[in-house]
Amino acid sequence: MIVVMNRIPVKKEYQEAFEERFRTRAREVDQFPGFIRNMVLRPATEDNPYYVIMTLWESREAFEAWTQSEAFERGHRRARENAQPEMFAGRNVFEMYEVIMDTEDE
Repeated sequence: MIVVMNRIPVKKEYQEAFEERFRTRAREVDQFPGFIRNMVLRPATEDNPYYVIMTLWESREAFEAWTQSEAFERGHRRARENAQPEMFAGRNVFEMYEVIMDTEDE
């Protein structure tokens, strides 16, 4: 399993608008082969501006197929069209991890 995370710094005054984007997301990824789950994590402390958008995938190949798909393009087009650069406190950080242990499997 692969975990993909985008850490996105959001200015405090835009947090509600940022969260609304995910409540009303296009949901293109939900039916994509190899997709497992999506989580949006809100910062739990005042000094942390980073939201974490985390997706779980059956494999790296499944994730990479998603990023090359028409569904990915459709799913991200709306975000580009409604972009508000002032919402962000800096650049996002992309991270990808391979799961080597999961307590759900124990």
